[in-house]
Amino acid sequence: MSTPLVEAQGIVKRYGPTTALADGRLTVLPGESHALVGRNGAGKSTLVTVLTGLQAADQGEVRFDGEPAPALADRDAWRRKVACVYQKPTVVPELTVAENLFINRQPLHHGLISWRRLRAEAASLLDTWDVHVDPEARTGDLKVEDRQMVEIARALSFGARFIILDEPTAQLDKREIERLFTRMRALQQSGVTFLFISHHLQEVYEVCQTVTVLRDARWIVTAPVAEMPRAALVEAMAGETVAEQAVHIRESDVSTSVLLDVRGLTSDAYQDIDLTVRRGEVVGLAGISGSGKTELAESLVGLHSPTSGTVQLDGEQLPFGDVRAALEAGVGFVPRDRHAQGLVFGMTIGDNATLSVLDRLGRFGFVRTDRRRDFAAGLIDRLDIHAEGPDQPVSDLSGGNAQKVVMARALASEPRLLVLINPTAGVDVKSKESLLARVDTARDDGTAVLVVSDELDDLRRCDRVLVLFHGRVVAEHPAGWQDRELIASIEGVDHGGGVDHG
Repeated sequence: MSTPLVEAQGIVKRYGPTTALADGRLTVLPGESHALVGRNGAGKSTLVTVLTGLQAADQGEVRFDGEPAPALADRDAWRRKVACVYQKPTVVPELTVAENLFINRQPLHHGLISWRRLRAEAASLLDTWDVHVDPEARTGDLKVEDRQMVEIARALSFGARFIILDEPTAQLDKREIERLFTRMRALQQSGVTFLFISHHLQEVYEVCQTVTVLRDARWIVTAPVAEMPRAALVEAMAGETVAEQAVHIRESDVSTSVLLDVRGLTSDAYQDIDLTVRRGEVVGLAGISGSGKTELAESLVGLHSPTSGTVQLDGEQLPFGDVRAALEAGVGFVPRDRHAQGLVFGMTIGDNATLSVLDRLGRFGFVRTDRRRDFAAGLIDRLDIHAEGPDQPVSDLSGGNAQKVVMARALASEPRLLVLINPTAGVDVKSKESLLARVDTARDDGTAVLVVSDELDDLRRCDRVLVLFHGRVVAEHPAGWQDRELIASIEGVDHGGGVDHG
């Protein structure tokens, strides 16, 4: 058996009290495409930061070709070993392909950049690795797949033969994905080794020889792809199916009227979406990153404008691209990032909680302080926000209580439709339960609720869960689903072992 090209053993990485990786292991043989899979939070990104020398492990060892990894400060040595092509490009869009390939190491002539040699060396590099891109093209004008190949070629020019591809297909269509895989296979034959990170499990079976699974920050299994049935792979990612999970399944009342009616909604992120939510119904949207689920939800609250299709809320046309108009139409919203989108940190709890209802708290553009304080105090009590009172700065709050303020503002306007994106992200267990209890209350009040989440616990409260894959609805699961069933749909693999291409 040949010496592993890359070997990581017993990798432990902590960030303060959080253990991001408790037992990271990886053994990649020369010339293979090795898949690294696991659900969000499994530890994949942390392992990549250690494998690329961006951060040192607290425990454990990384070896390349049987030799210890370079010192962290020796960036040139790391570049000769490994490179990562991320989902977000690291090229400079305004520069040409040639300039990006040799950035900070341009050939010089009498102390000045030799543009002729730069173009010639770029053309030679691209030709060596069979990358069909014009060296003089502006990099920002390239298609995503060509930009990725430029990044791969740049990495290979340093001498690296181990390339990490982090969600490389997230922004590609089916034909572009096939071309990327063809190029990967050709590069493998030329001696390049890949670590392929993807949520699309059918891609693992198409392009990889070996797969490693991480779960809950630990190594679970490494096996040849050909010997790992899809059901077993999903089981390894999900853990044992907990059949006895206590899930209260409500009988959905199909006699209630449809409140949200989405027909043929299409944008760059999703295609031809049909969706209904009834009064007092909670519908979940699940899918991997790049599935279109978040963009779909954000379109309903006015953050994006679809290119075609219609949305009716209680029989009236919902306006697109206008957050205020959506709020006035009866849409409440908890955004995906409370720090960047949900809170104004220079303001008090009361200010933040009542931003959506200022018109109710005064007349002629003036807000009565006493009415705002009383209204906010009621929300604090209703949401069980642990605070000194409405005048406390929201920046003083813990993550769970800060998220409750965001939820309080969404509920303050008494919405007919409540759209929640990752509503319990980064909160403690007790706060999570409190926030999800508010979802139950909204349902009981007859509100239509749409929950977009990567957390299975958030989706368990739903009457049904729709799964998006590559921008299309590919599955619907009624309440009571098993974890492995839903994860199989999310990852694009049906439970019977076939591939669901959407």
